[in-house]
Amino acid sequence: MTIKIMNLSERLGTLLVARNATVTTAESCTGGGVASAITDVAGSSKWFHTGFITYANHSKHQILGVSGDLLASRGAVCEEVVIAMVEGAAGTAKADFAVAISGIAGPTGGSAGKPIGTVWFAWLGPQGVKTKKHLLTGDRAMVRAQSIEISLQEMLHHIEECTTVHPYSK
Repeated sequence: MTIKIMNLSERLGTLLVARNATVTTAESCTGGGVASAITDVAGSSKWFHTGFITYANHSKHQILGVSGDLLASRGAVCEEVVIAMVEGAAGTAKADFAVAISGIAGPTGGSAGKPIGTVWFAWLGPQGVKTKKHLLTGDRAMVRAQSIEISLQEMLHHIEECTTVHPYSK
């Protein structure tokens, strides 16, 4: 883990503890990297209880409730899927905030419409869901590391913008 990712994880924990809130993750191409970064922070059990690694489409469907028809028609790497992933994760984990990531880290799997490095993100909090698509560069490890960093950085922004807590709050 990079120092930047560690610092982002620590800041995330500080914000969540101050708000008495929790976060969950729904990860595909990062393979649990965001949850790993979060749990590298001592005391993270106060604000992180559950993370989901749904690498295969059937896992996205069975665990997070992503529509099988949506996965079949659009594929796993699209805005609609990360929205369904983040909503499924937050609902299942009863978390106040959530992040979902689905992308193509490479070195294979890309297409003309979804080249290697295409990563969709969704963040959920009391103010709703925000999504963003990135086209990242580098090898598989670099795409995954950049995805983890973006997930944490944008989650921090999402929480900082929040003035209320999610209905799942204690």
